[in-house]
Amino acid sequence: MQNEIQKRDNERIKMARLFGKMSRGEITRREMLQQGAAAGIGAATLALFANGPRRAWAQDATPAAGVEVGSTVPVPTDLRTDLTGQEITAILGNDGPGVPFEEAMIAKFSEATGIVVERISGPTATDERLTQYLQSFSAESADIDVVMIDVIDAGVVAAHAIDLTDVLASQGVEYIERIVQNNTVDGKLVGIPWYTDAGLLYYRTDLLEKYGFEAPPATWDELQSMAQTIQEGERATTPDFQGFVFQGASYEGLTCNALEWVASNGGGEIVDADGTVTLNNEKAVAILGQAAGWVNTISPEGVTTYKEEDGRGVWQVGNAAFMRNWPYAYSLGQNPDAATGEVPVIADKFDVVVLPAGTGEGARNADTLGGWQMMVSTYSEAQDAAKEFAKFMTSPAVQKGYAIELSLLPTIPDLYSDADVLAANPFYERLLDVFQNGAVARPSTPSSVLYPELSSIFYQGVNGILTGADAASTVEEMAADMETLLSEL
Repeated sequence: MQNEIQKRDNERIKMARLFGKMSRGEITRREMLQQGAAAGIGAATLALFANGPRRAWAQDATPAAGVEVGSTVPVPTDLRTDLTGQEITAILGNDGPGVPFEEAMIAKFSEATGIVVERISGPTATDERLTQYLQSFSAESADIDVVMIDVIDAGVVAAHAIDLTDVLASQGVEYIERIVQNNTVDGKLVGIPWYTDAGLLYYRTDLLEKYGFEAPPATWDELQSMAQTIQEGERATTPDFQGFVFQGASYEGLTCNALEWVASNGGGEIVDADGTVTLNNEKAVAILGQAAGWVNTISPEGVTTYKEEDGRGVWQVGNAAFMRNWPYAYSLGQNPDAATGEVPVIADKFDVVVLPAGTGEGARNADTLGGWQMMVSTYSEAQDAAKEFAKFMTSPAVQKGYAIELSLLPTIPDLYSDADVLAANPFYERLLDVFQNGAVARPSTPSSVLYPELSSIFYQGVNGILTGADAASTVEEMAADMETLLSEL
């Protein structure tokens, strides 16, 4: 019976990760179910998630099923109690595994403050979510009080947000500065950092040792050399072995990867803080040309069509020495398969580190930020109550609960050394350096409402370079197109 419960919970966790991908717009609902079935997840679990995973993650009230949802977070005692009876509406996550936790937090918040919160699930795809927000904001509707916004949305929604600087200060703790900067538009804190994400370099510790490398690569040149050496050696027994896999398809994921390459080589961050396009420079051209050279050498020819799961599929079966991916891939590489109980071949044979730096003046580590923030609408008629809710949901206690129960990455540095958080997620200890020293934000704040188009120009151009276009002329064309686009602001 215990094994059956564990199997069921493992299946739910695996489906929750797939649902998270669907919620981010990376796969469709059908693809989620197809990938779940291919992974051996049972029909009962598939059906639960097909009809809304809230039921799959309902509280089971049995010790074997784990702690009660939200029990890691105490009822707050530091919130206002003079707003009893006020009602607010919050658009939060989609119908994913975080819903029961959000509902538990709302219950604790209402118990402490007397404020009534109506929770609404936002659209799955982030662009659809943003469209919904903008439609409401353009009508100056008071129907929405609090929303969760993507890390790339601050510049788009800034005009419709109240300044939350005072709320952030009242938390009494430091937040990751790079995220706070990203969320600040013309001196206004548009959203309080809630949970985050960043690109990482995954590397095979066993293979580094086997081939005499004492440490993971510190630069892209070192990665290229190490990947080539390991690939040549491993192909003696594994012909399909690859040195390095990453997200090279023409989509937002390539913007994240290519921004890391350019920024790490001292080539800027595409657009600077005042809206000036900085992409057209020798350092950007050099690193993008170098990345093109990886294709069909240390990386497969098909990497130009790879998204996150394509690369992880190669990595997970032991056929890559290095991988660029998000933190979600860590637990998938360590944990037994939910359906078969089989331990991944790479379990306990890999680690993560900040992505490599480029070379020369201005070179540094650069890891693209992801994540979500809490924003309060300027059209809200209950702004004080909405601010209290945003304060609570982004508080250290709630972020700690998110980390322990849902493995979401906190935006508060102190939590990366918290004993309870590390007991649940030991690898978090190695992530703080990423956020503090390597984090780079996509230029969504200076490009404002035009960011989606700007990103499209970038990832399409970079994909062209990866598939054979001349780096220098393509970079020049991209920069010119971006300047024309931003002239509309």
